[in-house]
Amino acid sequence: MATESSESGARAGIRDVARAAGVSISTVSNVLNKPEMVATATRERVEAIARELGYVPNASARHLRAGGNRCVGAVFLDLANPYYTELARGMEDRLAQDDCLLIVCSSDKDPAREQRYLKMLREQGVQAILVTPAEDDLRELEEFGRGTPVVLLDRPRPSTSMCSVHVDDVAGGALATRHLLTQGHRRIAFINGPHSIHACADRAEGMRTALEGAGLNADETLVEVTTALLNADGGEAALGPILADKNPPTAVFCVNDLVALGVIRGLRRSGVRIPDDVAVIGYDDVEFASMLATPLTSIRQPQYQLGRAAAELLLAETAGHTEHQHRDVLFQPELVVRETSRPSRRRTVLIP
Repeated sequence: MATESSESGARAGIRDVARAAGVSISTVSNVLNKPEMVATATRERVEAIARELGYVPNASARHLRAGGNRCVGAVFLDLANPYYTELARGMEDRLAQDDCLLIVCSSDKDPAREQRYLKMLREQGVQAILVTPAEDDLRELEEFGRGTPVVLLDRPRPSTSMCSVHVDDVAGGALATRHLLTQGHRRIAFINGPHSIHACADRAEGMRTALEGAGLNADETLVEVTTALLNADGGEAALGPILADKNPPTAVFCVNDLVALGVIRGLRRSGVRIPDDVAVIGYDDVEFASMLATPLTSIRQPQYQLGRAAAELLLAETAGHTEHQHRDVLFQPELVVRETSRPSRRRTVLIP
């Protein structure tokens, strides 16, 4: 079928389709949005011409006419961390069921960059935004949430004006510490991120709670080293003061599995045996944790389920949550025991 083409190099528009099909613009619109109102022969002709011209409906215009943009946003701390990749997949799968699009950004733990992305997402007309806050002070986020609903990830909500989804990180820190204590460790290093990140502060609190619950002096037993780089390079660099300690720790708990990967790399380069000389525990239980030459003991977060729960909260926000409907969804972590912490039985064990 021969048809008129649109202007050279330009994307075909609805006017081009109407002109080529010999129908009105409103008829083309009805074919796209209310096909039951158009005679079969006309509808099929318009659809064929639209395909031939490569016409793509303007989603933004449709959203404006419908009174809403079926998009939500997410600002994660670091998309290089596979924890967020799996979480985003859980979000995407759930949102797709409601024909809702997810736009993902990475703040790189920079509050200014976080604010810039929030502003850009609002300008794009997203209906709600999930945020892993880059700092503990949430006053700006609460103010932002008065215009565009905000759902918090990886920290509890500060008030009833927001929803949140997170894992009990205090419990996670305690789980790792109690496991190391049962293996006989009494000098434990913790390579942590900045305490301005709520999850980092909570994991440290969990460690101290477990040590004190075991009758130990946390200040004497725990050696905390902070790194701004929550990746393998940051983990390896943080080993310096730990290995140089006059009374070196016999175990290292890491704030995430990427940091633990760097610790394992650094220990091996230094000739330290794992777990014979030093035990290592990570956090998140991302996919590679079980695939290392010495499989990594880790605190498991249900990443995919967190993502689906976050998507549910975002969809509820797009439907117009009222303040008393806002929810705080809390998951519990699990300890996955593998070779890096020398388990009593040499197999993977789940301990709630």
